[in-house]
Amino acid sequence: MVKPSQRREMAKQAVSSKGVSIRLACSALCVSETCYRYQAVTSAENATIADWLMRLTDNQRNWGFGLCFLYLR
Repeated sequence: MVKPSQRREMAKQAVSSKGVSIRLACSALCVSETCYRYQAVTSAENATIADWLMRLTDNQRNWGFGLCFLYLR
């Protein structure tokens, strides 16, 4: 089974290298055009939160996700 992200990459490759239209590539690979055009947005705030979570889980190994979430909140 092929993941949706892999199908999206296959569609992008078909469009760029074979000159196929986006609509045809998406319909052939069962990918929505919205998924094809999606750009993930990352922010500096996410990196900061991830850093806090890594430090917290290193110090408190027996805490679960819920407790870490409540502590950071």
